[in-house]
Amino acid sequence: MKRSSAPTPSGQSQRQLRVGELIRRTLSEVLARGDVHDPDLARFSITVGEVRVTPDLRIATAYVLPLGGQNRDEALVALRRNTAEIRHQVVRGLSLKYAPALRFAIDETFDRMDETRRLFADDRVRQDLDE
Repeated sequence: MKRSSAPTPSGQSQRQLRVGELIRRTLSEVLARGDVHDPDLARFSITVGEVRVTPDLRIATAYVLPLGGQNRDEALVALRRNTAEIRHQVVRGLSLKYAPALRFAIDETFDRMDETRRLFADDRVRQDLDE
């Protein structure tokens, strides 16, 4: 039985989603165990919210956020400085044809959720919703 590679509502194929989730879990474990030998990076407890992979599986963008959302820029700089070592640690346990290049970006999902809550709490919006 052939699996569908049609894009999901998120615009990614099932394969992209599967590989992204595999990389996300592995990256989370690498960061939690402190496998990267950088004291600056070790200062942070980093959450990996999502990993999006390009259709050719060559580039994986990890959306990350330091615990509490503090020192985002410092954490991002530390991750980017250690990209080669992190990539090596992550792909060691994966069985992919190519080791995807890792990129890091701040996960702004929580900020968007807070903004949405704030908008729904606005009296004018609540009035419209009540009608």
